Amino acid sequence: MKNLLFPLIALLVLLQGCKPSESDKVSPSTAKTVSIANDMADGTIYEVNIRQHTEAGTIKAFTEDLPRLKELGVKMLWIMPVQPIGVKNRKEPLGSYYSIRDYKKVNPEFGTEEDFKNLVNKTHELGMYLILDWVPNHTAWDHPWITEHPDYYAQDGKGNIVYEADWTDIALLDHTNPQTRAAMIEAMQYWTTNFNIDGFRCDHAGHEIPLYFWEEARSVVDPEKNLFWLAEWDGARMHLEFDATYAWPLLGITDKMGKGEANANDLANWIQGDLKEYGQKPIRLTMITNHDENSWNGTEFERYGEGVKTFATFIFTAYGVPMLYSGQEVGLDKRLKFFEKDTIDWSDPKEFQPFYKKLVTLHKDNQALWGSDQGGMAVRINNEDPNVYAFQRTKNKNKVIAILNFSGKPQECKLMDASSAGTYQDYFTGETFELSVSKPLKLDAWQYVVFVTDKL
Repeated sequence: MKNLLFPLIALLVLLQGCKPSESDKVSPSTAKTVSIANDMADGTIYEVNIRQHTEAGTIKAFTEDLPRLKELGVKMLWIMPVQPIGVKNRKEPLGSYYSIRDYKKVNPEFGTEEDFKNLVNKTHELGMYLILDWVPNHTAWDHPWITEHPDYYAQDGKGNIVYEADWTDIALLDHTNPQTRAAMIEAMQYWTTNFNIDGFRCDHAGHEIPLYFWEEARSVVDPEKNLFWLAEWDGARMHLEFDATYAWPLLGITDKMGKGEANANDLANWIQGDLKEYGQKPIRLTMITNHDENSWNGTEFERYGEGVKTFATFIFTAYGVPMLYSGQEVGLDKRLKFFEKDTIDWSDPKEFQPFYKKLVTLHKDNQALWGSDQGGMAVRINNEDPNVYAFQRTKNKNKVIAILNFSGKPQECKLMDASSAGTYQDYFTGETFELSVSKPLKLDAWQYVVFVTDKL
């Protein structure tokens, strides 16, 4: 009897452990039936700059903005690093988010651990995901590893720890050292275990970091919960370990278009080339701005002029999964200072927020526009005017046609064949348009129209 009792108790304990906890029911990230990557095909990612998002510049203050972002339709928050920032060799008054002084603490300037836990919990209660910006490539010069484990770092021939380019505020890590990798993975576990985050946006993910680090990281961290992995890197091989990668070249092409150095043909060719290289399954993150682009290369209005909404519409309809950056949805028209306090103006004088809400909803409600292989391929339906990118995407019964004039002058769109011909209503204005092979569609400067048929 004694021999039978122990297995019975063990079985009861195992069954009890399999029951979902209350926290499992709250968080969207704990459902194992659907991966977050699959669930994000229809979503929009929102990059959060805690320092600049509110006047207070704190986690607690940002948390109060969650209902608005939910109403906007955001599905995932990407929080820029919240760890303490290095003091030694700091750049300007407040330093860079990406100069990490301690991987397992919260910057007191932003708040407390409880503040961050509350942010994650509130995000989950609203049905959104939250991923943390992770900096595996380097640390601050006053990180404890500098003195306790100098072997964790890349060194020159004289044994001096090195930094990269002009990033004098950071020390470069050496991930060929197994102990470096183990320490980094342990720090990542700290955030998934203690804060229940839903994944990582991995900074500089392919630079000086071997792919086997990510193999090891996922093998350790993934079994704990359902996670989303976004690489700030471009390269098909990254999808061996990552769910999503940056479509950096696409941002480069749109920047050139804003300067008149590229056109719609370049957009169409790049998308087709990217599909050949990556296939349909990987998620490609698309954008017209982010924290680096805004601070160092200029606002959307500097780079795209009066065509901002045209480029934004392209990002939300043509390819991949789109992202927004703090303030973008209210027409942020200034370069945010990177190392200083520089609060976003939320007054929205150009009334951009209703426009972006419609874009987020358009992307979510139409399967043809979803990212990865859950959406449809973009098929170009015009080819005579290099200033016009007109395409059709179809998935199941859902078809979306978008026609965008990437020019400050009126243009005409001539259909290649009759397959897209018909009478349609513009998603944004409700205005009726007729598409035909015999009669070109006339477009005003920077005009964009989107037609939705058989919406699911």
